[in-house]
Amino acid sequence: MECLSHKSEISNTFSSVRNFSFEEKKVSIYDEERINAFLDAILEFKNTFQRKTEKIVEINDRIERLTWFNDLDEESLMLINDLISSIKDLHSTLIRQYVSLNLIRSKGIAKDEIKNFKNAVDDLKENYQDLESVYFFLPEIPDFKETTKLLSLV
Repeated sequence: MECLSHKSEISNTFSSVRNFSFEEKKVSIYDEERINAFLDAILEFKNTFQRKTEKIVEINDRIERLTWFNDLDEESLMLINDLISSIKDLHSTLIRQYVSLNLIRSKGIAKDEIKNFKNAVDDLKENYQDLESVYFFLPEIPDFKETTKLLSLV
């Protein structure tokens, strides 16, 4: 009788292992699909930040070109002032986005893309500060006016 209970326990264990093994074989294909979807999402995330960074770099280049304009009239200065405000707002938004990536950064996901994004955002801040200085702070300094005149003659 004891032998029957052992056989029953062995059969039950075998059945349990067999079912679990079968289920795991099916799941491994499913897991591969999930992993691929996860990796695809990471690639899309990286591409999104590459595109954002490219757009910020393009904006930075345009802002830098503006710092070389001379003899702007009041209306142009007003537009520059409005532009500076918009850039500050954009910078604030982008910094919030960067901060929201703390968890992703801590996991090492898209390190280069996030680093490039942050560098471009930092350049954006520097560029709006340069724009503000060139048109609103530095012109009040007499030596700056003289240097600007000399440079325009070159």
